This record gives sequence, structure tokens and C-alpha cells, in this order.
Amino acid sequence: MKDGYPKFAVVGHPNKGKSSIVATLAHDESVYISNIPGATTIQRSYPLQIDGVTLYELYDTPGFQRARAILAWLKEEEVPAHQRVNRVKRFMYENRDNPKFHDEIELLKPILDGAGIIYIVDGSKPYGVEYEAEMQILEWTGQPSMALVNLIGDTDYIEEWNLALRHYFQMVRVFNPMKANFEKHLKILDSIAQLKEEWVEPIKESIEVFKDYHAKKIENSALIITQLIINSLSFIVSLPIDDTSIIDSEKKDKQLEKYKSQLRKLETNSHKKISKVWNHILIEKDIDNHIFEEMDLFSQKSETLFGLNKKELLWSGVAGGALTGSGIDLMFAGSTFMLGSAVGAVVGGAGVVFGYGEIAKIEILGQKLGKKSLEIGPMQNPNFPYILLQRALYYTNEMANKPHANKDKVTISNMMENHKIDISIEDRKILEKIHQIARKGQVTKGKEFNLYLSAITGILENSIK
Repeated sequence: MKDGYPKFAVVGHPNKGKSSIVATLAHDESVYISNIPGATTIQRSYPLQIDGVTLYELYDTPGFQRARAILAWLKEEEVPAHQRVNRVKRFMYENRDNPKFHDEIELLKPILDGAGIIYIVDGSKPYGVEYEAEMQILEWTGQPSMALVNLIGDTDYIEEWNLALRHYFQMVRVFNPMKANFEKHLKILDSIAQLKEEWVEPIKESIEVFKDYHAKKIENSALIITQLIINSLSFIVSLPIDDTSIIDSEKKDKQLEKYKSQLRKLETNSHKKISKVWNHILIEKDIDNHIFEEMDLFSQKSETLFGLNKKELLWSGVAGGALTGSGIDLMFAGSTFMLGSAVGAVVGGAGVVFGYGEIAKIEILGQKLGKKSLEIGPMQNPNFPYILLQRALYYTNEMANKPHANKDKVTISNMMENHKIDISIEDRKILEKIHQIARKGQVTKGKEFNLYLSAITGILENSIK
């Protein structure tokens, strides 16, 4: 990256989404966003940095308050076009201590220091001539400029805004910071690069760095998900017991709940790590703001939304070589492991192996040594890893596509039917075989682990746009 990265002042009328656009383009959720006009009173810089390298810098600025008065001042003296920027500088100097023009002084500072202009308007409101004073002032600075049309409301006046903005700005684009994903971000960067010849090369370099950065985030998320699945499938809990002749349902239920609780914690911690990967630090720190807080991992709803159906489960099991004839019969019995009402009988100190309705293996250990324990795990249910995986994939997609300007709580209540991430039959074959090995605690960071990681990485690359 060459020295001297591009800088841009994000300017416009109050309450048009300037701070939201800065937050989204800078990937910085610390940007203060308010619905109250005039909430931003001083200009502040937000650099987009990757591995210590600044790709570009954005300035969040106050909104225009007295544009007509300033334009009138500028026009008091007739000056040729090449001297207009000096006229603006003179206004800045003579009014530097005038509180009446505080906001305009703040927003013009970075522009006169060389920052490009990104002018923001609300395309859901009709165009008005009152905006022309602002646009003419920006013209007088002589800096490269583009306009972004933000849709804050439901109505659409984009066309009339386009007709007006083209008279003042080199480029006009529609950009909603509350819905912008990675692909739209890159398109805006590519547009900005065309504003000034000196920006083309550094911004192209930035785009490539940004793509690599995005790919790394996907890889890191895939690693977290792989670790979650492997660790969850091999997880075991033990509860000391005094008498193996009487193992009542209360003890089994207590142990089962402990087992479930630990698996929930593994999932929650993994989701927090994924939030951090995608720079959603506030979500990562706020465990109560969890997408699945109203949908327990072991609920019927979670199984219905995220689990494989019986046909998919059958083919996955066959592909992985996991199911026998009796296993298939049990799988179609219609029971569900999410209910957890019964964990099976303990016979002769060893737990029986269940079919589709099973939670996990249950054993009594240590009879010959005097110290005994009731052990639950590893997870045997064939549908569990797919439910856990789909929840993790869904969560990763939500974090990857959540703009940093959007501070709304991520919920799952309005989930559409296409909530599940597509996993090909070939990938399911790979996953199922490794699920079987993981249940035996035999997956380390070797061939199987890397194979699983590669499959998850590919799934995320195809699903995150």
C-alpha cells in the first residue's frame, strides 16, 4: 500500500444517515448514530484499518445548518472559478470563532485539507431546492465529489434526486447503509476510485486487501464452527454416584440437564467468537443480545427449522456408513431427541444405544474401582450435529451481512423458509463420516479436522455474499 491513503468527508443535511454510512463503510460500530437532528456536532475521523494498515479514512461531520447564509457570503464578491476555493478558505478564517457557523466550519475543515466529498441525501423524501445551497458550497471547494442516495423511509424519490444531483456531482449512487453487504461495499469503493486519478491505484489495492480480509474472516468463522461441532460431538460429563443399584430418573435428568447446559455454553461461546471475527464487538460482549435466546438448542422448533428431515438424514447416514437396518427403522419411528423425556434404561452398568430418539450414550463407570460415576456422552443422535451446524452457519451469515450501522438486535422471529444454508450431498458425506469419528473422540487437528474445515469454509464462501 502506498503512502497517502484516500480521505473522504461524509457531509449533507442533518439526519440523512451520514453517521450510518460512516459506520458501515468504516466497519466501525462505535460511530454514534442518533435520530435526533444535529446529534453530530464536531467532525471525527474513522479510518478503516486492516492489520495495522489504513485503507482509507472517513470523516463523520455535522449537518449543514445555514447553507444559504454562507452561499450568500461567498457570492458577495464575484470571483473566477479557479479562485473560489480561496474564497471558501477566507470564509473559514473570518468565521472561525463564530458559533453561528460552527457546524459548517467543522464539515468544511477536512474537505479543505484535501478530503473528497461524499454527499448524503434521503431518497425517501422529495427533492427540495433548499439543498442546492449546500451543493453549490461543496462545488466551490473544488474537491472530487459523489452523492449517495440513502433510502431511510418507505417512499421512493430516487429518480428526481438523480436528475438534480447529476448537475453538482461527478457520480451518483444509491446506497442503504442499513442493508449493505460486502458486495455492495466493494461496488461503492470501485465507484469512489473513479473520482480522482490518484485514487484509482490505492483504492484498487484496498479492494484486494479487503477481499483477502473478508476471505480470512470466512476461514476464521469456519475454524470456530469446526471446533464447535467436533468438541460438541465428543463431549462427555460425569456425575459421581454412590449406589449403582439405584439410578433414579432424578439423577439421570440432573446429569442430562448438565450435559445439555454445557453444550449450550459451547454454542454460545462459539457464536460470541464469530461476532468478534466480523467486528460486531457490542454483540460479542452482550450475551443477552443473542440471536437464539428464544430458541433453545434442544427445542422442537430448532430441530424443525435447522435439522435434516428424515429423508436427508437417511441418505446422510447411508453415505457415511452409519446406519444399519434397525437404525433406519428406529429413525422413522417419529420420536425426537429434543424432547429428552427419557434417556433410556441403564442395564448392567452400561447404557444402551438408541436410534433416532437418542440424546447421548449413558454409562456407569468405575464399578470395580469403588469410585463410581454416571456418565453421559458422547452425543449419539445423528441429527444433532446438523442442527448445531445449521445454527452456526445461519449465525455466521447474519454477522457477515449485518452492517455496522445497524444496531438493531438480531432476531430469528421473522425467519423465512430459506433459513437453512445449502449443504450439498457430497459435503454431507464428508461431514457424516467425520461426525462418526468425532463421537469416538478421535478427531484431532489432522486430516479429518482439515477435511471438515475445508467443507465448512466452502459452504460459507457460497452462502456469504
